[in-house]
Amino acid sequence: MAYRVLVVDDEKLIVKGIRFSLEQDGMEVTAAYDGEEALQNAKKEEYDLIVLDVMLPKMDGLQVCQQIREFSQVPIIMVTAKGEDMDKIMGLEYGADDYITKPFNILELKARIKAILRRSSKKSTADAKNQSTLKVRGLELEYESRRVFVEGKEVNLTAKEFDLLELFMQNPGKVYSRENLLDTIWGYDYPGDVRTVDVHVRRLREKIEENPSEPRYIFTKWGVGYYFN
Repeated sequence: MAYRVLVVDDEKLIVKGIRFSLEQDGMEVTAAYDGEEALQNAKKEEYDLIVLDVMLPKMDGLQVCQQIREFSQVPIIMVTAKGEDMDKIMGLEYGADDYITKPFNILELKARIKAILRRSSKKSTADAKNQSTLKVRGLELEYESRRVFVEGKEVNLTAKEFDLLELFMQNPGKVYSRENLLDTIWGYDYPGDVRTVDVHVRRLREKIEENPSEPRYIFTKWGVGYYFN
């Protein structure tokens, strides 16, 4: 089945270019030109990924992202204006999986989309074929359904948060630098900065740790990176 992508931008020429490029790769593309239309589409249809501009009429992209996260964990790539670092960080805070700045090369955007789609695919990994669930001290991760439970209660993770937790749980004690996590989880030579990792790890801790400031699972190796205890 073809991947379904929702592209949201009020600049119709940008949407047209993205649509043409993704359709060349066999993807199905739906377009929306303001925040309200984007939110309505996300509620009534299922998408494999959303490309979401920050600056939109009627409702900005950050609000749209936040509201989508109330009912869906679909991967979201935020599009920000060049140099607007706060928008990038805020996008991640609201639950976005990645961001790209305008003007961007369509080949770079496609690489990011394909990397996220590969990582968020529900196809079994080699480990999942032998073990469908990972359990560590009240923390449970299900490979096939991509669901996570803490003390029996399900927590909703974004695609990137799940990928991070899966990597950590499969490699307990191994310390990953921020650069290593960018390369492994994001799946390409990431042009952003290490704050992307810090934001995702902090959000993950807030969801799985009883007290994020005194973690049980994900620890910081100061000056090096992160590891799963």
